[in-house]
Amino acid sequence: MIYKVFYQETKDRNPKREQTRALYLEADSEVTARQLIEDHTPYNIEYIQLLEGNHLAYEQENADFKLMEF
Repeated sequence: MIYKVFYQETKDRNPKREQTRALYLEADSEVTARQLIEDHTPYNIEYIQLLEGNHLAYEQENADFKLMEF
């Protein structure tokens, strides 16, 4: 399954909407996706969204769509 992860680059500052970034990750579950991010990055995870069907197709058309690998 493919997930879109919204995050802040650091846990030190308060989250600001303008600084929210996103990455795409393939994982077996949302829990696994969260664990991968927490183990390999210093990111503050805001939200993890499952992408499937038309929503996934729409995101794949975006030029920024690239699966993150750890």
